[in-house]
Amino acid sequence: MENHPRQTKIVATLGPATDRPGVLEQLIRAGVNVVRINFSHGDAEDHRARVEAVREVAARCGEQVAILGDLQGPKIRIDRFRGGSVELSPGAPFALDGSLDQDAGNAREVGLTYKELPRDVVVDDVLLLDDGRIVLKVVGVCGERIETEIQAGGRLSNNKGVNRRGGGLSAPPLTAKDLRDILLAAELKVDYLAVSFPKNEDDINEARGLLLEAGHDAGLVAKIERTEAVTNINEIMWASDAVMVARGDLGVEIGDAALAGVQKNILRRAAELDCVVITATQMMESMVENPIPTRAELLDVANAVLDGTDAVMLSAESAVGRYPVKVVEAMDRICRGAETHRMEHPMVMLEPEQHFERADEAIAKAAMFVANHFKVQAIAALTESGSTAMWMSRIRSRLPVYALTPSAATARRVALYRGVHPLLLPEPGPGEASDRAAMRTLSQSGAVAAGDLVIMTLGDRAGMPGGTNTMRILRVAEPT
Repeated sequence: MENHPRQTKIVATLGPATDRPGVLEQLIRAGVNVVRINFSHGDAEDHRARVEAVREVAARCGEQVAILGDLQGPKIRIDRFRGGSVELSPGAPFALDGSLDQDAGNAREVGLTYKELPRDVVVDDVLLLDDGRIVLKVVGVCGERIETEIQAGGRLSNNKGVNRRGGGLSAPPLTAKDLRDILLAAELKVDYLAVSFPKNEDDINEARGLLLEAGHDAGLVAKIERTEAVTNINEIMWASDAVMVARGDLGVEIGDAALAGVQKNILRRAAELDCVVITATQMMESMVENPIPTRAELLDVANAVLDGTDAVMLSAESAVGRYPVKVVEAMDRICRGAETHRMEHPMVMLEPEQHFERADEAIAKAAMFVANHFKVQAIAALTESGSTAMWMSRIRSRLPVYALTPSAATARRVALYRGVHPLLLPEPGPGEASDRAAMRTLSQSGAVAAGDLVIMTLGDRAGMPGGTNTMRILRVAEPT
């Protein structure tokens, strides 16, 4: 069958715009594969209601939709101004003072939420406020007060973020709020949990340990938004289940000029290390207010697809934008268009001296090699944990990979993987082999038709995670 589903996955952030009646169902039917619950906004009851709604609507639509919980992390912010905002002029002095009352800010100084910031900076450091719109040069540090000179001014309002160009801030990645939200994520049984501002593998391992202590084993997504994370990208990828190129804070820390190259390098490294990757932040930002994207946004999304991203993400566009359904539809069209031009995959080919560590990885990649060199119509992976489907997704192919699993949790988890399409596998009938049950499920879903050739991978011991050790080529039988 030639009408293959879209390979690149779409992540949509939930918010007030998606709470409107009927919108969530329209988003899922338009092609959303993963929904993001942003713990930075809303309270626990908001999050519970949205998770419940996603599970109910996805079941009604017959779709496997993953839920990604996103921890706020240590967002370093200024406090508030007496009048709500001030106008800063280039060349004027301005101070960040941890000892000020939180509402005492004025055009000369403002308080800080992160009291350790004065110990993290030195003279000549550059601080960037409000996503880089305000630029301050440090001219002195005294106790809890940082004296600066305004290099780029403008209107500065309450609670804006603070970054240091080049990174190096000591704030730990998990705050007291994050610890509470990890417990909530475990209660909600999210499929993925994103860790904000990790510097290294230890930060990811700490979050994983806390989540396991809370009784849940979600996939961990490391958000790459610090300079240190770029430096330590290999160890972070090894410790994580996926990474997110979070271009907002990352661009502020490393500078706009470096951002495009760093994004491409992260995507290339993810391909080399078999790591799932999400590209995020302002991909379709103009559609917060407008019903169509700009040409620059179209190219941004398409280039991420061509560079091999597993997923592209919407933030404000879907959470608070005026056109949440239109933006998903537009992103779907752009991804499909880019996929028609993807002629080769950027994955570095295995060197002769390299060896597989696991049987399921070897079978998965052998199956993809055969699929790309033999006339088959689909690839089917019978999987308990989803690992075989993940390995398959690392090798580019125009053919869809169908992950057939009896586990609803696994079906949702593989929904993030590029080119992988989950199908729940019912119990085989009396005396029915698992491969026959899988072929029946594929046929009933419309994924294949009579006469199609299918590559199928499975294990000889059902129910054993990581037990895939067999590849078969089967022909779809005529209906009886």
